[in-house]
Amino acid sequence: MKQLQTVPHKPGVYLHKDRLGSVIYVGKARDLRKRLASYFTPSRQRLAVHKTRALIQSIWDFEYHEVRNEPEALLLEGKLIKEYRPKYNVAFRDDKRFLLVKVHPEEPWPRFQLTRLKKDDGARYFGPFAHSGALRRTISWLNREFGLRACRPMNPGEKDYQHCSNDIIKNCCAPCIGKVDREEYLAKVEEACLFLKGHSKDLLRSIEEEMQEAAAALDFERAAELRDMVENLKKTLRPTRQFRKKGVPGKAINPEQDVKELGEYLQMDRSPTVMECFDISNISDNHIVASMVRFRGGVSDNSNYRRYRIKTVKGQDDFASMAEVIRRRYSRILLEARDHVGEEAANDTQENPLDSMRRIEQRLEEKEVEATGKKRKPFVRLPDLVVVDGGKGQLSMAMKELQRLGLHDLPVIGLAKQREEVFRPGNPEPLLIPHDTGALKLLQRIRDEAHRFANGYHQLLMKRRVEESILDDCPGISRNRKEKLLSRFGSVTRLRKATAEQLSEIPGIPINLAEDIVHFLKTHQ
Repeated sequence: MKQLQTVPHKPGVYLHKDRLGSVIYVGKARDLRKRLASYFTPSRQRLAVHKTRALIQSIWDFEYHEVRNEPEALLLEGKLIKEYRPKYNVAFRDDKRFLLVKVHPEEPWPRFQLTRLKKDDGARYFGPFAHSGALRRTISWLNREFGLRACRPMNPGEKDYQHCSNDIIKNCCAPCIGKVDREEYLAKVEEACLFLKGHSKDLLRSIEEEMQEAAAALDFERAAELRDMVENLKKTLRPTRQFRKKGVPGKAINPEQDVKELGEYLQMDRSPTVMECFDISNISDNHIVASMVRFRGGVSDNSNYRRYRIKTVKGQDDFASMAEVIRRRYSRILLEARDHVGEEAANDTQENPLDSMRRIEQRLEEKEVEATGKKRKPFVRLPDLVVVDGGKGQLSMAMKELQRLGLHDLPVIGLAKQREEVFRPGNPEPLLIPHDTGALKLLQRIRDEAHRFANGYHQLLMKRRVEESILDDCPGISRNRKEKLLSRFGSVTRLRKATAEQLSEIPGIPINLAEDIVHFLKTHQ
């Protein structure tokens, strides 16, 4: 491929695409040109395993992003795999994240903790770090070097000191028994934080000098230990960047023209000025959610976005979930329309609901509803086109629900992501709209927006779930005590407003633990 001649011999990340422009594989390389060239050699195509051969046969195009080093490539690779979820990638497709280092300055005696989730809780975070093993060893070394505590209690005291030997072996400055005051301890924490931020050249140089001295003294075991320590520190402290996607922007979007073109491809009587798209997000059996986004004139109408928690479906069932959300959305619109114009407009039994709604819309456009002294909700009109994210199965369930509501003639299509096929009612063959047309790009925009909105809601619910489990990090809180606290107060939000005396009224929560809980919740937002 001529394109390979422009690829540099530098580390980076590459993305393979199929003929429809979809990303099918993301990989990293020390040398981008060598790695990409290896995919197109005859021997690779002949000797590769079945999965790799299938990937090579599907490659139509590629793009790449240069980085400065391998850790940056690893971080960017993980980020892009989570973003695109390519079919030929296995690693990084879950929601697991790279490790961060957390230290909370408001704790009585702050300590370094490892976490994968960054919260807005007032703590300082460092990372993410690509090499988890090197990071764990670095944190262990930092604790020893700066005399920081590694014990779990939030506010350790003499009782905890009795069961700890770190002070005896000179690994801790023992703030728990007052060997250092809080200001002195916080100064040590700040030094360690500066080290994590990369202000470490002098200390690294001194360790390297000690390693050379140990080697010269034939103390090879100590020299090897120091060598490994230096390698871990260099891996951990190697700077990484935030990445922005590069590339030439596509042609300018003309929303009105895209809407008109889509209407022509779908052979609609009227252009789909108002479109609504539905997507289901069910990463796990918990918190199965759906989204509905609305486009008006080819651009997003954010004020009319809706999100749903699936209530009647057990387990991961996209078809049943799609049926539920379609039913809830359009039955709600029909009921609100009846409420908006009164029973008079809804009593014509010779008119189907879709015609009735269109007539009501026209009437309201011509003349505003007369004031009745009763505050009415804004009128929501039916869309010109319903789009469901999925193929024949999702489309079939949506059609059944619309028919039950009397909306037989409401235009609806399904958009299957793999080949961007458009499925239409009563037509067994999918419609393949050319990939470079504004019509398909409009469908992709509304589908991707629905997907983003659904995933955002899913992450919000997961974040709330994490907040509820913040008690898991509170020292002294067992599962039984956590259940008692949440059973009494209902949520962490209410628990934060309680006093230590109120908490101590719960059986099994002594007053000293209650005070620790109040302090913990106050310092961990």
